[in-house]
Amino acid sequence: MEPTQEAQAPIPAKRWWSRKILWLLLALVLAGGGAGWYWLARNNQPVSLTTAAVTKGEMLEAISATGTVEPEEVVDVGAQVAGQILSFGQDAEGKPIDYGSVVHRGTVLAHIDDSLYAADADRAQAQVLASQAGQRRAVADLEQLKAKLRQSERDWRRARKLGPSEALAQAAYDAYQSAFETAQANLAVGQAAILQAKAEVAQAQAQLVRAKRSLSYCTITSPVEGVIIDRRVNIGQTVVASLNAPSLFLIAKDLKRMQVWVAVNEADIGKIRVDQPVSFNVDAFPGVTFDGKVGKVRLNASMTQNVVTYTVEIITDNSDGRLLPYLSANVQFEVRRFKDVLLVPSTALRWRPPADLPVAGQEAKATSPAKAKEAAPARAGMAPGAASTGAPTRGVVWVPAGQGVRPVRVAVLASDASQTAVRSQELTSEMRVVVGMAGPQRRSNGGGNPFAPKFPGRSSSRQQR
Repeated sequence: MEPTQEAQAPIPAKRWWSRKILWLLLALVLAGGGAGWYWLARNNQPVSLTTAAVTKGEMLEAISATGTVEPEEVVDVGAQVAGQILSFGQDAEGKPIDYGSVVHRGTVLAHIDDSLYAADADRAQAQVLASQAGQRRAVADLEQLKAKLRQSERDWRRARKLGPSEALAQAAYDAYQSAFETAQANLAVGQAAILQAKAEVAQAQAQLVRAKRSLSYCTITSPVEGVIIDRRVNIGQTVVASLNAPSLFLIAKDLKRMQVWVAVNEADIGKIRVDQPVSFNVDAFPGVTFDGKVGKVRLNASMTQNVVTYTVEIITDNSDGRLLPYLSANVQFEVRRFKDVLLVPSTALRWRPPADLPVAGQEAKATSPAKAKEAAPARAGMAPGAASTGAPTRGVVWVPAGQGVRPVRVAVLASDASQTAVRSQELTSEMRVVVGMAGPQRRSNGGGNPFAPKFPGRSSSRQQR
């Protein structure tokens, strides 16, 4: 059968476009309805509060600072003469002196070339011998002068008995008298020569002592018993001693007792006292806590970029030898210790309910943002006011109440990075506090995440309530 003429006629283009538009409109309506339904279903979901339990425990109020582990007493051994390092001595184990060598008092650390100083000592020794010979000659000369004085004295005595006469001429008489007086003067000269010779001997001996001492300085010895923590020269190196003695070795007297030098800010130095308990840790031993106590607060403060700090010396026992010199230490000064107090997460004091979350009670509306911020932990985990005066500050935590939350006022005692010690008559250890929210309402949470985006149309004043 042949198709009819009506079935073979094409569909008009205008009618085809009308059907296409209808299908597009129907698709848009369905898509819009689905989106609306999803939006209504999502916003009608119940709000889920994230809570944490209130616990009882111990809270330590502490001051955090950084410092450096230092030996309790360090001796810097230098050179008092100039010369080339020829060799090193041996330690208690018979090994050459090096880093970590154990030495005793008098142990030879190094030898400096002593050829020049040995020559000076020999010359000084020869000068002493020459001076001593001169002294002996002066003594012999004095004996000769004494003999001449005795002879002239006898001649002068006989001349006086005869006197100027025909038996003794006047000239002879005068000659005997002059000879006697000259002998007396020569005796005084001889005695002075002996004194001069003795002084020359003493001077030569002093030069000899000086030369021998300089020669002994060529052998560097340990003045104390301890451990070599730094060797600053090598064999063949020339040291020059001028106004300042060059440093060769650094010796720690006793590594069983160490110190930690801590720079404490001027705002916290008022809480530091002698014998105050201290705990610290070093990166070399993760998870290990070392104990100590404050030994001294140095008064010579230093200023860096307008920040004044004081150096505090902490004494600690190092009998096991684990602490090495110059390790970096993270220090906690124990200020106060609270026992059997309520502990809440620090985030609970910062959380605030959003505008559309029901709040039980009218007193919450009177809570100003300024008072609410007082509970936020401040510098080093301490609450404002408590860090400066020691008095507790006021804060607010929120507990679930029906479909909403209820505020509970607390006194903030101390805080660390994760927990805060509080005191409250309304709060018990069995209760739970709100620390955040889950669900769509979380977008309007003004306290859960301060960096969350804020959408228009929300009341910012109610969000900060």
